[in-house]
Amino acid sequence: MTQQDIRPPVHIPSRPLERAGTERDEPARTEPGRVRRPLISYVLPVYNEQDGIAAFHAELTAALDGRPDLDAELVYVNDGSSDGSLALLTALADKDDRVKVVDFARNFGHQIAITAGLDLATGDAVIVMDTDLQDPPRVSLELVDAWRQGAEIVHARRRSRQDTLFKRGTAHLYYRVLRSSTDVDIPLDTGDFRLLDRRVADELRKYRERSRFVRGIVASMGYRQSEVAFDRDERFAGETKYPLRKMARLAVDGVTSFSTAPLKMITRLGFVVLALSLAGILYALAMKAFRPDITVSGWTMLMVVTLFLGGTQMLSLGVLGSYVGRIYSEAQGRPLYLVREVIGGPKADD
Repeated sequence: MTQQDIRPPVHIPSRPLERAGTERDEPARTEPGRVRRPLISYVLPVYNEQDGIAAFHAELTAALDGRPDLDAELVYVNDGSSDGSLALLTALADKDDRVKVVDFARNFGHQIAITAGLDLATGDAVIVMDTDLQDPPRVSLELVDAWRQGAEIVHARRRSRQDTLFKRGTAHLYYRVLRSSTDVDIPLDTGDFRLLDRRVADELRKYRERSRFVRGIVASMGYRQSEVAFDRDERFAGETKYPLRKMARLAVDGVTSFSTAPLKMITRLGFVVLALSLAGILYALAMKAFRPDITVSGWTMLMVVTLFLGGTQMLSLGVLGSYVGRIYSEAQGRPLYLVREVIGGPKADD
């Protein structure tokens, strides 16, 4: 297998890519007399994971080798890594025909990397998982078993997780606030580790918004959904790619993508401020009418009210700005991502 020649970045249109090597509406062919094994595609976002890629790939392939009833396709998406991740992925593609590497022109983010992997996955079912070994590869086969029993979307729900107390606490709060503030019933304690049936994956590829919250989109699609509980392991190497700042940004994307609750909250806050203002005006008029000998203290109260109203206005503008910014970003119509090259896969020997 030879690596493709390096080409200039490819412009990816808003329309989903056609999957390489597969006609969308053409059924898979099998040799006469041979039972067709289902093809399971793995979408594997990678960002600066050079210390753990080899261990992850070894564990995943070992799990797959124990399932001769399945065929597999491994789509690694290099999300602009600045370490040696790409070189390691290229070496894996040279050694393993199942490996396809999508190399981004720059870092576009975890959710976009998942989208690119889905665009190029060709399997009967698609599993999305990270490569830090917190999500054990063996659990992915349990998702396959649930899919074979009729589920079209199988979520991997975290029964426990080996993180710090602070990380566990913020994650617990994050999922519950997110679920309570959106219009979508997002399964609790689930991330992006899940299996999608081919039909679901094709429908998901039609969603092309830039500020993406994939787990929310999947939860909103319906279909037959089930869960597989598992114990999440410690990260094998390196640091988390989802610190508190990125989790907060993802939470904002989740809320603004699936809920108008912040806008309704602004309206309620406006009514509260109006009520307090009217109460203050009535109090001042009453004191002027019935106790003209008492002067209502003005300077301190005026400063407090001014600062309160100023803070309320800034908060309201910030919430409105989040929604307006999303509209502006979508209206630009720019490509979701740029691919420098695709390594391995069906076209590697052309």
